[in-house]
Amino acid sequence: MSGLRVFPLGGLGEVGMNCLALEQDGQVMLVDCGVTFDARGLGIDVVFPDFSALEAYRDRIAGVFVTHGHEDHIGALPYLLKRFDVPVWAPPYAAGLIRERLAEHEMGDLVRLTETTPRTVYEVGPFSVEPIRVTHSIADATALAIRTSAGLVIHTGDFKFDASPPDGEAFDIDRLDELGDEGVSLLLSDSTNIDASGSTGSERQVGDLLHQIVTRAEGAVIVAMFASNVHRLRMLGEVARHTRRRIVLLGRSVQTHSRVARDTGYLDWPSDLVFPADRARELPRANVLALASGTQAESRGALARLARGDHNAFTLDPTDTVILSSRTIPGNEPMVYRMMSDLLRRGVKLRTWVTDRGIHVSGHAHRSEQKRMLELVRPKNFVPVHGTLHHLSRHAELAREVGVPNVCILENGDVGTLDGGFTKTGSVNVGRDYAFHGRALPHQVVRERSSLAQEGLVVATLVAKEGGVEVRFATRGVLDETRDKKLLGAVRREALAAHAEAKARGATSAALEEPVRLAIRRVLFQELGFKPTTLVTVVESTP
Repeated sequence: MSGLRVFPLGGLGEVGMNCLALEQDGQVMLVDCGVTFDARGLGIDVVFPDFSALEAYRDRIAGVFVTHGHEDHIGALPYLLKRFDVPVWAPPYAAGLIRERLAEHEMGDLVRLTETTPRTVYEVGPFSVEPIRVTHSIADATALAIRTSAGLVIHTGDFKFDASPPDGEAFDIDRLDELGDEGVSLLLSDSTNIDASGSTGSERQVGDLLHQIVTRAEGAVIVAMFASNVHRLRMLGEVARHTRRRIVLLGRSVQTHSRVARDTGYLDWPSDLVFPADRARELPRANVLALASGTQAESRGALARLARGDHNAFTLDPTDTVILSSRTIPGNEPMVYRMMSDLLRRGVKLRTWVTDRGIHVSGHAHRSEQKRMLELVRPKNFVPVHGTLHHLSRHAELAREVGVPNVCILENGDVGTLDGGFTKTGSVNVGRDYAFHGRALPHQVVRERSSLAQEGLVVATLVAKEGGVEVRFATRGVLDETRDKKLLGAVRREALAAHAEAKARGATSAALEEPVRLAIRRVLFQELGFKPTTLVTVVESTP
């Protein structure tokens, strides 16, 4: 098939797990390879794309080009690279984070990783890719200008227009304008904040407000933030120096990002600015500026542990100030508000986006900035990316309003073809895979965990011996065995009846188990309204 084929494996029709495939001349290039998270409490660390659609290109995957280092753009790389041996291109800061992830999976020496520089062209199979500097809530964020046989494609990555980024790395508006003059066949652009009006605001303004709050604080100050926001880490280093406080890093992610940022030159904290977390109690409280991970109330996160009072390195005091310099990801509100309540019960002064509007700004472009991107690039065709169908649809409407000739909405698994115009032309199989402690979980395991969490477990053992059949029960998450003896009695009678009936038909021990299992589930369903997972073992006892 002629033209360029585009098919998203993740990130379109959902927030997170961004992974987009581009195919031409029989070869595929991926833009980003990220994860999302599972809030069901099933022992799942991350969710990543099902890469089965790439099997048809196993020896023809040209590589992965990374826009920036957020987990929803790089977190799935270890799982992809265990399956396909392909090269990766990434900006230096993202490359540092990728090396950390690969080391965790004990595969650091197995990957071909090239660090990229803005305005430099890289050959990726049949594609020529030029990174372009954009501003975002992480260092080293880039858009991509991808030259294909079907024309010039621009992928914005995640972006915002920040006129005064703390690291001085300005948005390369001039280069995008030049490419717009040249002629852009297809624009793929971030839709996350399409519902937000006005501008996102500057990181520098956040730094100024944090400086004011820390200056006025009496006791320790704990700033909870997304650890990947190196711009904010830089500014908090300045705040610490000006207020004569020491930085204490509470949480694995802030420790990782600060280490990578220093190694890549994005963080210039002097060695005596950071105080060891395990000795934090030695500092006078007025000299503590702690940076904590866990803004979304993750149970094992540093902030939730501080709120519960069970953090092993630091304990909150009523003189302390806790600053939530973050947004609450939709769906996490109940957990975050419970954590905030726990913090307030400790008597701390709590500052949030609600009490101080400038305490956090998003890294994603608001609607007016998305409009500016469309007008800057002036594409012939437009596909919104990164968001639910609601976000994609709203962004598509905006593109039509500013006069983009052709707009097409894709979701995960849809295939679109750029061949002059851009149209939806087919589909590929997509899905979600799950991992726990770095190991992919079989789908059957996840289904079983979900069933156990929703319906509980009944284990029944029938021991047939001389004089009759003994029934032993153990339940988890189904009923109270000390209070529900009448129900257990009914279950026992039905189990024995099913056993006797099957035995009379001449069933073997193994064949006795299924009719007993069905009988137990039937009785419990009649009484409880649901059928728990039920395991039955029949044992023929010998004298």
